[in-house]
Amino acid sequence: MLRVVRRECPLDADQALCAAGVRPMLARIYAARGIRAVADVSYPLNAMLPLSQLKNVHTMANLLADAIAGGKKLLIVADYDADGATACAVGLRGLRALGAQVDYLVPNRFEYGYGLTPEIVQLAASSKAPDIIITVDNGIASIDGVAAAASLGIEVLVTDHHLPGSELPAARCIVNPNQPGCEFPSKNLAGVGVMFYVLAALRAELRVRGAFAAGTEPNLAHLLDLVALGTVADVVPLDTNNRILVHQGLKRMREGRAHAGIAALYQVAGREASRASAYDLGFLLGPRLNAAGRLTDMTLGIECLVTDDRARALEIAQQLDQLNRERRSIEVSMQDTALDDLTSMDVEERFGLALFQESWHQGVVGILASRLKEKFHRPTIAFARGNDDMLKGSGRSIPGLHLRDALDLVAKRAPDLIHRFGGHAAAAGLTIAEKDFVRFSEAFEAVCRERLSPADLARVIETDGSLEPADLAIESARMLQQEVWGQGFAPPLFDGEFTLRDQRVMAQKHSRLMLDCDGQRVEAVLFGHAEPLPKRLRAIYRLGINEYGGAQRLQLTIEHWESAA
Repeated sequence: MLRVVRRECPLDADQALCAAGVRPMLARIYAARGIRAVADVSYPLNAMLPLSQLKNVHTMANLLADAIAGGKKLLIVADYDADGATACAVGLRGLRALGAQVDYLVPNRFEYGYGLTPEIVQLAASSKAPDIIITVDNGIASIDGVAAAASLGIEVLVTDHHLPGSELPAARCIVNPNQPGCEFPSKNLAGVGVMFYVLAALRAELRVRGAFAAGTEPNLAHLLDLVALGTVADVVPLDTNNRILVHQGLKRMREGRAHAGIAALYQVAGREASRASAYDLGFLLGPRLNAAGRLTDMTLGIECLVTDDRARALEIAQQLDQLNRERRSIEVSMQDTALDDLTSMDVEERFGLALFQESWHQGVVGILASRLKEKFHRPTIAFARGNDDMLKGSGRSIPGLHLRDALDLVAKRAPDLIHRFGGHAAAAGLTIAEKDFVRFSEAFEAVCRERLSPADLARVIETDGSLEPADLAIESARMLQQEVWGQGFAPPLFDGEFTLRDQRVMAQKHSRLMLDCDGQRVEAVLFGHAEPLPKRLRAIYRLGINEYGGAQRLQLTIEHWESAA
């Protein structure tokens, strides 16, 4: 079931923004997303939330400053997704610029799984011999790993943003906006954002200690393109603080100041960094970077982000692009088998989906869960076979069900069922025994039924209404591309009625359209639909730009349509 609704637009906020000089179309869009003043969409760096509100950040800065002064060997242990890779790259670049001796290690998900495990600690100790381990984008659930490090005389500093469990690891210091007692107003910082704040606090501490001669203090703003990529790719809510980080990172990309790896990823994606957008980070660069962690080892992705050799960065980016092509092929095959499985299941009667196939790829189940969640609008967990008769699952949820809390409830009711889990409201991972799949599926369905209502299972498309003829223009598309749209700050969708003038099928499954709106002709694309459309249709669409042969034209991307006859 699908409902199309128009976003509510508070009149007072709309009028205030217009009075401040914001174009009426944009004022309406902003007001519908809770923006009440131009300052909320200006994004200067000095408007970032202050360091002082992030619990333990100054303590960690002191510990790191002491470690640098003492010549200690630091080792970053990273997660194997885009957030973990960018957080690792930011940590490496920033700590080295501030005088630290630092290396990194990223677990291979197929051998070691997620986080700072005892096995990873042992590997780190034997191969890197660190004095201090710094976790990025993981560690808040690493009770055993931190204990293993302590037994070897290795201190652990945890930087993370995931939700903690009932017990915190006995690390020397933890910086995580979601840990108990942290009053940092934004709970939505990605792992890379947490690392950026830690570096800012460390630089401030080193400044107090007189570590910088005149003109030698590192400018951490040069890391913001990496921060922007990790923040958008991790699909964290883009609150004002996150939008500042992303805006500033995009600004650097557009000005030609991106790191070599970011520039190379743009090149292999066939896009111009000079027109960088949040969409690019989430749908073009992020997937290519993530492909390394999904199919092989995220070391390749991290190396792309830390090299300053443009030729080397391009070589790695091309490898990442090839891996992403392989990932897409695997994903299509997995999705086909999942849809076949679901034909025997009355999906409409279910509140949650849990699926498993022996052939599924462990690194791609998260994407599969996301695709099925979008198609059926149900919380979905997809499992693949791991080691020792265990299944590795990755889940995605819909508004109304906090996925990590749902797994926590399953674990409380059946303490022997889930061996390990963690995550957020919208995404989570877990490990169960293969023999327990059916039991888990039933337990998960029961929790979903308790926590969701039938109305929650209806997919809702929110639009920003219709556009005035003057706004149905390429200038509007260019203006919207400059904003930081994403999770929690949804990109605008519009609705309107059109007359179909021409329809051409592309690749036997997509349609290129020529539409007429009150005498104005406009191009459009409709993906995944090749059948003839009615002469009159109501379309939900987003504004975009079609670039071909050096020319740019307005192009609508249709997200939903219905007959208007």
